[in-house]
Amino acid sequence: MAHDFLIFDFGNDEETAQQARRKVDNWIQGFRLGKKMILKYEREDTADDAAENDEEEKAAKPSTHKKKARKSADESAANVRVMIRLDFSDHEKLSHQRWLDRIPTEEPFKSKDAKIVRQNDPQFGETAELFDTLT
Repeated sequence: MAHDFLIFDFGNDEETAQQARRKVDNWIQGFRLGKKMILKYEREDTADDAAENDEEEKAAKPSTHKKKARKSADESAANVRVMIRLDFSDHEKLSHQRWLDRIPTEEPFKSKDAKIVRQNDPQFGETAELFDTLT
C-alpha cells in the first residue's frame, strides 16, 4: 500500500483549519473513501510556554500578573498543522495521484504551502510516527 502525507501549515488560523477538516470529511463521505484519507491536527501550543513565563513573573511581580496573562492568552494561539494521510492500495495508483494533485488546489488548502512526504522520502519514518501519535 502506498502511503503519502500532505502537510499544511495553517499558522494561527484555526478557522481555516476547521474548514479544511470539513472539506476532507465531505470528500470522505461523498466519495466513500473510508480509511483511505485520514486527517489529523498537530497543534504546537505556545500557551504552555506563556503560562510558565507568567508563573515566573507572578513570583516576581504579583500585581501585574493579570494584565500580562490577558496579553499572553490573546497573543499565544496554537500553531496548527494539518496532516492528511492518503492510503490507497497498489491497484488504485491513479486515484492516489489524482488526490495528491487535487487537494493542494482546493480552496482551504490553496493559500497554504503543501509539503508532500512520499514513502521513499527520508522524512517518511518520522512523519509516520508523528501521524500515529496524533489524535
